[in-house]
Amino acid sequence: MDLKSKIILISGPTASGKTDFSIKLAKKIKGEIINADSMQVYKELKILTARPLKKNQKNIKHHLYGFQTVKKNFSTGSWLKLVIKKIKQIKKKNKIPIVVGGTGLYFKALIDGLVKIPNIPKKIRLQIRNKQKQLGQKKFYQMLINLDPISKNKINLNDTQRSIRAYEIKKYTKKSMFEWFNKTTKNFKKEQFFKIYIDYPRPQLINRINKRVEEMFDRGAVREVKNFLKLKARKDNSSNKVIGIEEISDFIEKSHDLQQTKDRIAIKTRQYAKRQSTWARRYMNDWNKIDLNQVKFSDLNKFFK
Repeated sequence: MDLKSKIILISGPTASGKTDFSIKLAKKIKGEIINADSMQVYKELKILTARPLKKNQKNIKHHLYGFQTVKKNFSTGSWLKLVIKKIKQIKKKNKIPIVVGGTGLYFKALIDGLVKIPNIPKKIRLQIRNKQKQLGQKKFYQMLINLDPISKNKINLNDTQRSIRAYEIKKYTKKSMFEWFNKTTKNFKKEQFFKIYIDYPRPQLINRINKRVEEMFDRGAVREVKNFLKLKARKDNSSNKVIGIEEISDFIEKSHDLQQTKDRIAIKTRQYAKRQSTWARRYMNDWNKIDLNQVKFSDLNKFFK
């Protein structure tokens, strides 16, 4: 494989070992790492988001980690502009860009391009979400199909989020979401990407998640949340979605004890990992799947000679 022409993508569920794997790979192939995790962009939340440690960043250049304040929202479109620029800069230095993270939408935008749909007013989006809650997903889905028949064979009945998005786009723009998709321009050729998806069997991933939760508290997760709360980020900011903020806030207010708090974070993290795996099965079928239990890093030499 001609690495100089490639952009390496590494994804996988949370706690699957993406960070360690990408650092080993970067050392081997003279690469630089670019963040593709929507929560690791926030500078004030390094522990809860499991951002790579500074000692590891000293050996290998890392980009787009911890640069955005939690007081501001950060969109997929903003990330895409920055990552395209970073990839080009890294390639100019004859290094290999390695894009690492667990945010499926980031990878989809990088590979397929970002759909340039007009901004839909918040009032309309809220009305549609309320309508979905009132009707229930089954009736709302039928309403979507009546409004936008193209969606019928493209959106699953149980996919609430995409159903709402498709409905609001069609309602506001008068065009199907999938008509907008067809107008999307790709930023790179498909063959430029070499895609790796790292996973573990579910029981082992759960053990890794539990271990990570313990490590977060050892490193000062409670202090990090206390500092975050002092910043008074708006409730609708995406930084508030970081797993652990709500649970540790409750612990600080003495609503739950320490063990209950750890258990709640572990459960929510497992649920998030499951959603990531579901996304991967749907959108990452052409990725090279690697179980790090069964494949040693040295076994990958055939790809990265």
